Amino acid sequence: MLGRVRFLVATLWAGSLWTIGFIVAPTLFGTLSDRVLAGNIAGSMFRAEAWLSIACALVLLALLQWAPGALEPKRRRLLGALVLSMLVCALLSHFGISPLMADLKAQAPSGLMDEAMRSRFGLLHGVSTVIFAVQSLLAGVLIWKQQ
Repeated sequence: MLGRVRFLVATLWAGSLWTIGFIVAPTLFGTLSDRVLAGNIAGSMFRAEAWLSIACALVLLALLQWAPGALEPKRRRLLGALVLSMLVCALLSHFGISPLMADLKAQAPSGLMDEAMRSRFGLLHGVSTVIFAVQSLLAGVLIWKQQ
């Protein structure tokens, strides 16, 4: 029973990451002519995703602790390491990178950044994208290793 709940939570987490990151955000930028608006909406969705990631990680870690005998120790350690790695990705992005990006946006309330700000924002966005890609890849491994 707990194994099925664990699989369901992991699937919810992975599916939400993949949907927002690879379908919703690109669709926003491809559909809306106002890139600032698209970025603001995507940012709101990624903030919600970060909180969902934290919640899913905590639930999965609890499930791994509550049923230690349900999994062989090696698989339990692997799943725990995957969940912790994904949680670190979410925390780094949400509490590390996102506030820096928000600060840059706040310095340019009209949405117009000078070249240095645009460059720094682009760098931060690139780092955030890499972290998100790693988290998304780890999510696939987490789902694969559940069974």
